[in-house]
Amino acid sequence: MGRRGRPTVTVKLTDEERATLQRWARRHSSSQALALRCRIVLDAAEGLTNTAIAQRHGCHPVTVSKWRHRFADDRLEGLVDAPRPG
Repeated sequence: MGRRGRPTVTVKLTDEERATLQRWARRHSSSQALALRCRIVLDAAEGLTNTAIAQRHGCHPVTVSKWRHRFADDRLEGLVDAPRPG
C-alpha cells in the first residue's frame, strides 16, 4: 500500500533563514503561532518526519505539512500571518 496524501517537501534553509527562524522562535514579541511555525520549519530542515514534529510540538501532522509546504512555496514570508478579509 502506497503513502497517502501530499508528498513530503524537503526543507533546506540558508544560514540567514535558519538564524531568522531561530530568532523569531525565541523572540518574546513573536506570537505563539509564529514561534510554533518557526520550530516546525527548523525541525523539518533537520529531516524529522511530519509525525515526529507533530508529536514534539503537540500539534497535528496536517498542521506540520501545511507549514512545511507554505515555507517551501513562500519562504519566510509564508510563515507570517496574512491579513484576513473582514
